[in-house]
Amino acid sequence: MSNIKNVAVIGTGVIGTGWIIRLLAHNKIVYAFDKDIKSKKKIIEEIKRAWPYTKKLFNKKKLNLKNFKYFTSLKETLKNADFIQECATENYSLKTNLLSKIGKYSKQNTIISSSSSGLLPTRIYSKCKNPQRGIIGHPFNPVYLLPALEIVPGKKTSKAILNKAKRFYKSISMNPIMVKQELPGYLSDRLQEALWREGLHIINEGHATTEDLDRAIEDGPGLRWSLMGTFLTFHLAGGKAGMKHMLEQFGPALKLPWTKLKSPILSKKLINRLVDGTKKQSKGKSVAKISNIRDEYLVDLLKLRKKYEKKIRN
Repeated sequence: MSNIKNVAVIGTGVIGTGWIIRLLAHNKIVYAFDKDIKSKKKIIEEIKRAWPYTKKLFNKKKLNLKNFKYFTSLKETLKNADFIQECATENYSLKTNLLSKIGKYSKQNTIISSSSSGLLPTRIYSKCKNPQRGIIGHPFNPVYLLPALEIVPGKKTSKAILNKAKRFYKSISMNPIMVKQELPGYLSDRLQEALWREGLHIINEGHATTEDLDRAIEDGPGLRWSLMGTFLTFHLAGGKAGMKHMLEQFGPALKLPWTKLKSPILSKKLINRLVDGTKKQSKGKSVAKISNIRDEYLVDLLKLRKKYEKKIRN
C-alpha cells in the first residue's frame, strides 16, 4: 500500500475534478489549484453530484469535504504535497512551463504525474527540476469511477518512481497499465482515435448518423469490450483453434480498403452533423443528467464485471 496522503491536483476542469473526487473517496487530503476562485463553487457542486455513485462503488459512508483544500497560489498548493497530479490543457508550451514551475515549488522527490492524453513526457518535463520523478498518469473520464490508468515514463524517469506511482494508483483503486516507453497518444487513445476517425468519415460521407454509429458499438462490440478487449474477443472468434484460425480466416480482410486512417477535414457541414446528431441523441437531457445516468450504469457494470473477470483472469 502507498503511504502517500497529501495530493495536489493542478487544474480543476473535468479531469482535475474527477481526480479530486476519486482522491476524496480514498481519504486523501486534496490540495487543488486553479487561478479562478470562482471555480471552487463549481467543483463542490460536481463533487456532490458525483458522490452518490462514487460512494456506492467504493462503499464509502460519507463525504469529508474538510479534506478538500482550494488554492489560487501554485506555491502554496505544492508545499505539502506528497504526490502531484497535473491536469492542464493539452499544449506542449503550456505544460512545459507549468511543470517547470511545479518542479521548482514542490518537494525534491515528490512524484509529478501529468494527466496528458498523448503528449511525450520527455518533452513536457524537459525544463522540470529532477525530471526523473516525472511521469504520465493518463486516466479516463469519469476519473472517479473508471479504473484504467496509463503510466508512461519519460527517457529520464527512474524505475523507483514508476514503482512508487504504481503502488499509489493501486491504493486509490486504479488498475495501472505500465506503458513500456513513451509514444504519442499512448495506448488507449490511439485505439479510440482510430475508431473516432473512421466514424467521422462515415458521417461525413452520409452513410450513418452519430446515433447509428453509437448503437453499432453499444449493442455489439461495446458489450464484449466491457469484459474483454479486442484481442481476446478475436481469439474467441477463431473457434477451438483460437487466434491462429481467426487470422487465417479473417486476416486477408486487412488488405481490403474498408477503413480510412486519415481524418477528414472538419468542415462546417461535418461539424453540424456531429453537433445536431448528438443533440438529437440527448433528447433534451442536460449533460449533468446524462452524466448521472452514465455513472449509475458504470457503477452497476463495474460491480457486475468483478464477478466475471475473476473467472477469466485467475
